[in-house]
Amino acid sequence: MTDPEKLLADTSRDVQRLEQKARRPATWIGTMFYGGTLGLLFVVPIVAGAYLGRWLDTLIAGYSVRWTMSLIVLGIAVGAYNVYRFLKDKS
Repeated sequence: MTDPEKLLADTSRDVQRLEQKARRPATWIGTMFYGGTLGLLFVVPIVAGAYLGRWLDTLIAGYSVRWTMSLIVLGIAVGAYNVYRFLKDKS
């Protein structure tokens, strides 16, 4: 078998495998990883915003939660955008 024929045979075999995989239903472990990924994409920016905001608030004299609340809201927006982009790319 020559190189172009071997390449063509390997490519067609790979295409058949991918088509079979696309027709199979998702496994429970795959669904769990998918949900976990969505959760992390949403929660990590919120937690990072809360920690950064709290640190910035400690630098200001007196009691303030202005940075903490602002960065938590920003984290919610960034997390929602992350989930939207992830779902858009997967569909």
